[in-house]
Amino acid sequence: MSTNREHIGAHYDVIVIGGGPSGMMAAGRAAERGKRVLLVDKNKQLGKKLDITGGGRCNILNAEDDTRKLLENYGEAAKYLHSPFAQHGMKDSWKFFEDRDLPIVVEARKRAFPESQEAKDVTRVMREYVGKNGVTQRLGTKVQKFITDDDGKILGIHTNRESFSGDAFILATGGSAHAETGASSEGTSWLSEFGHTVHEPTPNIVPLKAADQWVKDISGTTLSFMKITFTDYKESKATRFSRTGKMLFTHFGLSGPLILNAAHEVKKLLASGQVLATIDMYPDTEVGTLRNRVLEVFNINKNKELRNVLKEFVPAGMAEAVASQLDPEMQKMRVHSVGKDERNELVNRLKAMPVTIIGTMGLDWAVISDGGVDLSEIDTKTMRSLKCENLYFTGDLMHINRPSGGYSLQLCWTTGWVAGNSV
Repeated sequence: MSTNREHIGAHYDVIVIGGGPSGMMAAGRAAERGKRVLLVDKNKQLGKKLDITGGGRCNILNAEDDTRKLLENYGEAAKYLHSPFAQHGMKDSWKFFEDRDLPIVVEARKRAFPESQEAKDVTRVMREYVGKNGVTQRLGTKVQKFITDDDGKILGIHTNRESFSGDAFILATGGSAHAETGASSEGTSWLSEFGHTVHEPTPNIVPLKAADQWVKDISGTTLSFMKITFTDYKESKATRFSRTGKMLFTHFGLSGPLILNAAHEVKKLLASGQVLATIDMYPDTEVGTLRNRVLEVFNINKNKELRNVLKEFVPAGMAEAVASQLDPEMQKMRVHSVGKDERNELVNRLKAMPVTIIGTMGLDWAVISDGGVDLSEIDTKTMRSLKCENLYFTGDLMHINRPSGGYSLQLCWTTGWVAGNSV
């Protein structure tokens, strides 16, 4: 849309669209440099999505201090991220929060949390950062369209309330996960208008749907340490991979850290149809050793029915599930009547319990969605668009895959700071 700037409205050096973690960081940093900054968000409060991050605890960053190792978690995007992380990396983010009286503690897998274990404390620090640096805020305000000149340069924005003009614009609208917080794909639709290549958002860190009734019957059961192997039903070794960790059974299928972090790879297998998963409940125990353990339990409980003995060697909460996979007559057998073949069948279930994966739970259930602008179209030294000279990007709006564990918020802190420092 072409127009004359003088008819647009109040003018700002920088207009940030999106009040999530990266938007607040960008706005605060730009204002800290003396820029006149406007922050626009359609929610009535800043950081609505941040408040529920990590189940309300907020995995604020990952404490891996080797930047190269840290960037390995961003897959193919890593080659584009060396410059922004050199400008503002993990140690910089750590210092940023501790300088603002938010102590950080590190837990397993180098996941870092606020010492208070409260995500709202992180949100509070970011809101104060924005407020103390004099950022003008327009909350509960929805951007309807950009105003551009004949050459495609952005002059301003129209909102549902008023219009504003600006010199530079930072798009920080985030991904499509957690729609209840106002997340949507509107940012990616704007990207297309500016000629960017946009990857459609798909759920990235997301629970999996299973077809098996036994999975749903034990909803709420957790296996703290197990191994799961995924393969397509063609049983091609090239499409098989395994992960080890913690898993949760739900009323729809599988969740928990292990499943969430495997979902991106499982999605690739699902493109060819249903996926077979097998659960090894004893990943550190050889088959022969497990057979001997089962035999020892059998020798002590010779006169009991098999189904009543399973709990002696099956992980807590899994006995009924394992029993459901056995022949009904076998379940009723006295232990002394269970032969070697039946015992081996039982051990095989413990080492490879089958689950049929039929899909993911979709964007509404996703912790993170991928999709967004292709990084080859961004100058990641500044986070500036290579298609539109005064447009910048942050966080989830870029097409970057990563696991859970603090990597997403670190991406927000880094790209937000770099964009705010560059405009």
